[in-house]
Amino acid sequence: MEQEIIELLKSTNRTGMDFLISFLQKSDFFKAPASTRFHGSFEGGLAKHSMKVYEILKQKVETSVKEINVPNESLIIIGLLHDICKVNYYKTDYRNAKNALGVWEKVPYYTVDDTIPYGHGEKSVMMLSEYIKLTNEEKYSIRWHMGYTEPKELYTTIGEAYKKYPIALLTHEADLEATYFYNI
Repeated sequence: MEQEIIELLKSTNRTGMDFLISFLQKSDFFKAPASTRFHGSFEGGLAKHSMKVYEILKQKVETSVKEINVPNESLIIIGLLHDICKVNYYKTDYRNAKNALGVWEKVPYYTVDDTIPYGHGEKSVMMLSEYIKLTNEEKYSIRWHMGYTEPKELYTTIGEAYKKYPIALLTHEADLEATYFYNI
């Protein structure tokens, strides 16, 4: 999957993408979980989740009842990189738990080590902006991909963003589908 993701990112021909790919390869992007326990909580879960979001997003755009005029390179960037904020974010720790035989043993689990506490979507936009220039559709889609899981005080803002950039709403839906339909 790593090579497929890299090839898709390269296909965007976005200035700075080589530096971003190098960052991803040096980071834990291809080994990190997608979450600690909610979805994709296994090694490689983040890359698998990202690929699934891209696949679902692309299909949603192709079959949308509303015409969505966003280039494929934007779908690649949005889908594959919406959760870049999770790079170097999870750590493995150990706790005691009883195994199937009732014997206590140390078992690994994922925990959060947020060294850049800048939010979620906004952190992904910030990190990507250090390497590539994002379009408005990309910025809004990545920033608001968490949808109405954001604090209720932001609901009006989220709704306005989805009206202005429908691709942002489809990104949120694709993220939910990857999480709940595929558990990644």
